[in-house]
Amino acid sequence: MNRALPAVRLRVPTDEDAVAWHRIFDDPDVMEFHGGRSAELSVYEELTARQRRHDAEHGFCLWTVLDESGQAIGFTGAQPWPQDWGPKGEIEIGWRLGRAHWGKGYVTAAARQTLERVRAAGVAEVVAMVNARNTRSIAVTRRLGMRLAEVFTTPVSQQQGHCYRLGLVTPTVE
Repeated sequence: MNRALPAVRLRVPTDEDAVAWHRIFDDPDVMEFHGGRSAELSVYEELTARQRRHDAEHGFCLWTVLDESGQAIGFTGAQPWPQDWGPKGEIEIGWRLGRAHWGKGYVTAAARQTLERVRAAGVAEVVAMVNARNTRSIAVTRRLGMRLAEVFTTPVSQQQGHCYRLGLVTPTVE
């Protein structure tokens, strides 16, 4: 199925977006692969502040995704992989959307914009770390042209995960 993707806009998260993210992600379905429940508001306040700093320093972050009406519906973006295991120091792309917006192409549209922005910032390759049971996110990695590079077991939850990779450097033609 080759349908047109919805129009989305990405913005650096605001203080108000911390509240929106907290509300949007307060859903067990949304948080199924992220610990099962939403974090406290203070976690989202710190996260959005960190993303503003990251965007100012690197030109990319986890941006707030806005739908056609300008409503915040989640986030997508890129940041250095934060764990001491896995692709340490590499740039991970990721996304999380409110349940009401699943299956409509928002993540794919926003993730494509993310790839354009990180490429423009000089990032040569990105990874996406996805729970092996998260079929929706795996489908997004495929639509983005990412390849499965590694299968791993997470150290804390002992769940199987996938590391997808995508090179962003366009070969030069001589």
